[in-house]
This record gives sequence, structure tokens and C-alpha cells, in this order.
Amino acid sequence: MTDTATSVTTTPANTPDEERQSPPPKRSYAKLAADESREDYSLRYAPHSFRRWSPSMVAGTALGGIAYLADFAIGASIVFTYGFTSGLASILTAAVIIFLTGIPIARACAKYGLDMDLVTRGAGFGYFGSTLTSLIYASFTFIFFALEGSIMAQAMHQAVGLPVEIGYLLTTLVVIPIVFKGMGALAKVQAWTQPVWIIGMVLPFVVLAFEVPDAWGAFGSFGGTEGAGAGLSWIGFGLGTGVALSLIAQIGEQADYLRFMPAKTEANKRRWNLAVLAAGPGWVIIGAAKQLGGAFLAFVALEAVGKTHALEPIAPQIEALKPWLGSVALPAAALFVIVSQIKINVTNAYSGSLSWSNFFSRITHKHPGRVWYIFLNLAIALTLMEMNMFAALGKLLGFYSNVGIAWIAAVAADLVINKRIGLSPKYIEFKRAYLYAVNPAGFGAMMIASTVSILAFFGLFGRYAEAFSTFIAAGLALVLCPLIAWATKGKYYLARPNPVNGPEVEIEDITATHECAVCETAYELPDIADCPVQSGPICSLCCSLDSECGDVCRKDPASGPVLMPVPTMPKAVAKAGSAVVSAVVPEVGPEVVPEAPSPGA
Repeated sequence: MTDTATSVTTTPANTPDEERQSPPPKRSYAKLAADESREDYSLRYAPHSFRRWSPSMVAGTALGGIAYLADFAIGASIVFTYGFTSGLASILTAAVIIFLTGIPIARACAKYGLDMDLVTRGAGFGYFGSTLTSLIYASFTFIFFALEGSIMAQAMHQAVGLPVEIGYLLTTLVVIPIVFKGMGALAKVQAWTQPVWIIGMVLPFVVLAFEVPDAWGAFGSFGGTEGAGAGLSWIGFGLGTGVALSLIAQIGEQADYLRFMPAKTEANKRRWNLAVLAAGPGWVIIGAAKQLGGAFLAFVALEAVGKTHALEPIAPQIEALKPWLGSVALPAAALFVIVSQIKINVTNAYSGSLSWSNFFSRITHKHPGRVWYIFLNLAIALTLMEMNMFAALGKLLGFYSNVGIAWIAAVAADLVINKRIGLSPKYIEFKRAYLYAVNPAGFGAMMIASTVSILAFFGLFGRYAEAFSTFIAAGLALVLCPLIAWATKGKYYLARPNPVNGPEVEIEDITATHECAVCETAYELPDIADCPVQSGPICSLCCSLDSECGDVCRKDPASGPVLMPVPTMPKAVAKAGSAVVSAVVPEVGPEVVPEAPSPGA
């Protein structure tokens, strides 16, 4: 199934010797946009026919993307700045918040086959309201690509003396061929590199356990390098949690994999639930352990390499391996860092291309293909690396987390509260044809929460409000989303009912297809809307890219019903249906047995 549309030659029955060419489709996509082996349904629902991976395969690929060493740098930065006790409390608190907000989002993405942007649309933000969150998410991917790329460039500089400026360029270029090929290539890279990554991750801690067994005890009383002290500081706890919460948008990258989870069935529900939990919010369990582990390695290496280099993951890695590997410690550590950073940066680049695609398709009504936005995302990331963003790590991540958590908390509030008490539809509606441009429930909650928390972050409300600005963002978003939905009586979730696959519609098989009246390609029912302008079915992407329809379906939903054809059933279902009819009416000849309708029926 692709977005490409090709002309079909037909020969009318009454003129067998005359060949006529049917008119071309009203829209045909560029070659790169039409190739779903690269495009991966970047702007639409992932159909069941494309979700060919097992739950464990999807989970393994998703978890492979959290190999990044930014956790090491973030954890070390928090503990060095605020001391061990405050740092530990910060990291664990942030992990709990990220885990709890990630559960409903992960389940929604896996259940409905949608990425984070499409879920956001239907979870309280509206069609254009989620455009802003696409930018927030895109910024997450290029900020962390730059951070991970900087770590990789530092490793290459340590290993072979390569200037970091050239290293930044190489770290950017090396991921392009992999990301260009899409989910299939990413899955292979994550699987092939996993053994090397696991060995490199565990070995330094094994070495230190034998060589400096008392180091953990000393680490527990570490007061930081800024004079914070070993005890709990509420200011340090709040600020450290804010830095750790900058990773909350990682659930979006996990969702980019989770949307390919196969359908949940009685046979696989246990494995499905476990895989979604592990690959969705479960990433933060490993992430929090890595933050503490990275802080520990930096603490052990502090005296040998100094504070600046201790915050760069490559130097503590080398120092930890030296007692056992000697001169081989440097190349071994460099290999581990490079493998880790490639594993995460292919994910950052891939997710960024999806987010930019979603953003520009709504703004420009054009879609040249996901792969072109890889270059935009990487260009921004490369610029940040050349500007040495690593030096301003704590402040940058602390600011970003105020926006990120307001967004994620608002979406989680809609999924957990609004949908359960009937303030929003029970399903995720993502198609333009059925959504208001902006839904104040989620979008308004995010805007208010992030604005107030950013003002607090810059000290407008005092020192404690500055330290706990991310808690302000999360609390306001969680309260305001259901409050606004209640005040507006849920009016702005649906501009009109969905007669194709809405909850009131009885559907025999969700994998049945309609042929889009614009691109003339068949798509499964969740990706189809009824279009009064086209007088028939339209796929979600053609609907998004239409710049001339005037949103008639939303602005005048009472203009009249759209006569939709009977959907085409999957071959297996169609054959089963024909067999049943033949058994019930055996005297009827085969020529009058009902057949599965054609796409244009």
C-alpha cells in the first residue's frame, strides 16, 4: 500500500478493440513520498497490513533507541551541581512522573497505530493546535541529536584526535543512509548493535565493583562540585527534577515505534501489554539507572580528569576500563560511545523527520516526503553543535522541560480523565475532516501552564517557584485540561460525527478499505473520511493537503450526507463470506453469488 497513484488502462466491454486510458488521479505524490518502505506512513494511521513485526520485535527496536549517553551527562550534571541526595531525589521523582504520564500515551499510540502528533490532535489539541506541539517535539529531536552528536564527536577526538568541528559533521552524516530507509533499517541497526552496547554498558561497572568496591559508599556522601552539600536541598531538588524532566518528550520517540505494534488479540494480549509497557514508559527505568550510573562514573573519574572532562561520558568510561584493559581502554570506550550515539541519533533523526512532516503538511498543504525533512532536522542540530550547546546543557534542558511537560501532561490528562468521564470522545480522532482547528481543552491548558511555568523559571515568582517551575507546569496542565473540557462541555473535540469508523458505526472488519477519490489508492477505514467536496471517500493525507476545499465538511456539517461506497473486505474475509452464502443458498448458481465489492463499488 503506497501513496502513489498511477493511471489504469481500461477497455470497455462494448468496444473490445478500442483502448482508452482513464483520467489520471487528481493527486499523485512524489516518488519519495509514495514509497512507504521509506515513508513509513509518516503522516497517517499505520495500517494493519504494514504492522508485520511481533510485539517483542517492536519493543526491542524501541528500547534500542534509548542507548544514548546523554543520560550519563545529565545525571552527572545534576549530581555535580546539587549533590548526591538532591540529585538522587530529582532523578527518581522525574522518572516516576515520566513513567506515569507515558502509560496512557503509549497504549493509545499502540492501540490506534498513530504517532505522537496524531494522538495529540485527538487528545484535546485540535487539528492546528497540535502544529505547535509538532514544533516542540521537533525541537526535542534536534536538541538531543546535537547533544548526542557532541558526545560522539568528543569520543572521536579522544580516540583519533579528530577536531570536534569535523566530528560534528561526521556524526550528522553517518545517520542519513539509515534514517533514509525507514523503520526496517532502524530495526536492523538496533538489533545488530545491541550486543556491543550491552557489553559496553555493563563492563565499566563490573570493573569498578572489583577495583574500587568502596566507591559507591563515597558517592553516597558526595556534596557536588558547586558547594551544594550532601544533604537534601529543596531548591536543588526542584531544579534537578526540572533538568531530568527535559526527557519527558522521549515518549514521542517511543511512540514512533509503538504505532507499528500489531493488533492486540486474545492470543497475544499478555505479550502485547508487556511490550507496550516496556517500550513505552518503561524506557525511563533504564534511563534513570543510566543517569545515576553516569553520575557515579563521573564521580570516580573526577580526580583523574577534572570536572569538565568528567561531564563528558567518554572520559569516565576510559578511566573505568583502564584497570582491566590498559591501553585498549581508549578504543574500547570510543567504540561503545560511537555505537551508542548512532543507535539514538538514527531515532532522533527519524522522529524529527516525522515531526517536521506533520508541521509543514498542515502549514503548506504540501508533502514532498518524510526523507527531505531529515536534512532540515540535521542542519539545525549541526548548527547547535557548532555553537557548543553542550556547555549550556543544564539551563537549556531546564527551560525546555517547562514546555515539554505541559504538553505531555495535558495529553495524559485527556486520555486518563477526560475520556473516562465522557468529556471527550472514547477514541482518538486525528483526521482533519472531523476536528476543530483548535481545541482549548488541551491546547489552552498547555499554553497557560507553559507560560506560567516559564515566567516562574525566569524568577518572576521567587526562588522556590523558579526551582519548581516544572511542577507548576505539570500541575496546571493536569487540572486545566479537564476543567476547560468541562467548561466547554467537550464541544471542540469533534466538529462532526465520523460515519466511517466512529464509535457509533458497526464495522465488520476494521482492515476493510476504501479507495481515495483523490489519489485513487486504497486505505483502511481508520485512514478514511467522507468528503462532500469529492462526493466520496478521501484518505487522511489527501484531506490534509487539500488547500481549496474551504473546510466545507466542518463548517457546514449539515450540508448533506456523503454517499459512500461499500468498503472492500480483505480477501480472506471476502472468501469466507462467499463460502457462507454458497452454503446457505446452494441452489443459486455461482454467477449470482455475491462477491466482495470492488474499490469503486
